[in-house]
Amino acid sequence: MSNVLEKQQYYTEKYRPQFHFTPERNWMNDPNGMVYYNGEYHLFYQYHPNGTTWGPMHWGHAVSKDLVHWEHFPIGLAPDKHGAIFSGSAVVDWNDTSGFFEGGSGLVAIFTHADTYPDSDRPRQRQSLAYSKDNGRTWEKYQGNPVLQEESITDFRDPKVFWHRETNQWVMVLAAGQTIRVYTSKNLIAWEFASEFGEGHGSHIGVWECPDLFELPVDGDSNQKKWVLFVSIGNDPNYIEGSRTQYFIGDFDGKTFFNHQDPELTLWIDHGRDNYAGVSWSDVPAEDGRRIYIGWMSNWRYANITPTKEWRSAMTIPRVLGLKKTEEGIRLVQNPIDELQSLRHEKIVIENEIVAPGKNLLANVKSNTFEIIAEFEVGSAAEFGFKVCKGAHEETIVGYDLVKQTLFVDRTNSGEAAFHEDFAGKHESHLLPANNKVTLHVLVDQSSIELFGNDGVTVITDLIFPNQDSKQIELYAKNGEVKLNSLELYTLKTVWR
Repeated sequence: MSNVLEKQQYYTEKYRPQFHFTPERNWMNDPNGMVYYNGEYHLFYQYHPNGTTWGPMHWGHAVSKDLVHWEHFPIGLAPDKHGAIFSGSAVVDWNDTSGFFEGGSGLVAIFTHADTYPDSDRPRQRQSLAYSKDNGRTWEKYQGNPVLQEESITDFRDPKVFWHRETNQWVMVLAAGQTIRVYTSKNLIAWEFASEFGEGHGSHIGVWECPDLFELPVDGDSNQKKWVLFVSIGNDPNYIEGSRTQYFIGDFDGKTFFNHQDPELTLWIDHGRDNYAGVSWSDVPAEDGRRIYIGWMSNWRYANITPTKEWRSAMTIPRVLGLKKTEEGIRLVQNPIDELQSLRHEKIVIENEIVAPGKNLLANVKSNTFEIIAEFEVGSAAEFGFKVCKGAHEETIVGYDLVKQTLFVDRTNSGEAAFHEDFAGKHESHLLPANNKVTLHVLVDQSSIELFGNDGVTVITDLIFPNQDSKQIELYAKNGEVKLNSLELYTLKTVWR
């Protein structure tokens, strides 16, 4: 096969996303080791190089200059005598606190080594280090691994490390059963226990995993900041939602996180089924100022059996995180990174139109890789929105229910769904109109929907598996009319060819 033909066929398999990150081949889950250094964003990820289901974990590796176009690199970290390589993080050791870089700077990865206790089948999880002196191209594991272990805790994993400037030390947040433990260090090697958070707070319907802790301004005001703690929750058969991620808002003094929410309140970062284990990039330059995050776009409920063949799993698009004061209190907001706008291709604009039953203003548009930004002024319609990836026998509905005041994605009839009894369904979240308006920002990429309501106050992320020929788009209203103040629709270019 010629190189030209290979390039034309690259990343064109059935269901293959065109602007989301996916591995070239085989299994992927949690994002790991996300760090910015010398003009490059690094994305590591849980990877099984020898199969399309979860297996012995490695760190896969990709690098990007714009968070949109990714270059695949060889495996970053592989299993060794201490076990498989579970999730973790990476930082820039700017001041060589570790002593790994002869007074210069470099990258340090902090990850979980996973094996079993000797003469036992009990899982053993310990924290270890690796470092890179060549911009992340090659990694050397620290000879003194592991650097942190706790025999009394079985689920003890997913270290997220950052430099806490106010106390001049490294901080690690680590999942420990159904709590988050905080450790501190001066050199990334010797760690001291500082505090524990979680008992009696939020949801405990599954094992706690993949924490992240960072500070954000409220409504963009740098004089008013709060700390945000992400905690992912594993799949429990008793709960149909499967695995998902909650967050807490509060303060952090370098040792202890203080939750400012009602301890019984659970706040979810996403109200779809397919956004899990997400964490943020370390060391994004201060002049950029963004807290950028990405999640694994799947769910442990069915992740091993989704109907893709050559590869399995994608990441969400990278998102910018913020905090916003709402009627219900301070809440997390998420929005697509601006860099994705470079993929916009053909553009359709509609302004000041009435949407009514039987009138589809997008009847001539066909695409399954596109972006829509629409502002509606609520009227008599009980429901309105879009039917996407629509074909003769399938459609996915992305809409707003004015009666229930809910934003939703309905994948009940979205295409292939028989692989798991809980896949088909409607996923919704409460959302109040803002000044009598509802904005829907929708990204569709062959096998996924990401919906951002009212500037990212509510987010729904869902996988879908429609026929590749199902490319019709319908703008609809139900039981009445709604005014479409503005709509921009862009077809989006692939990032792979």
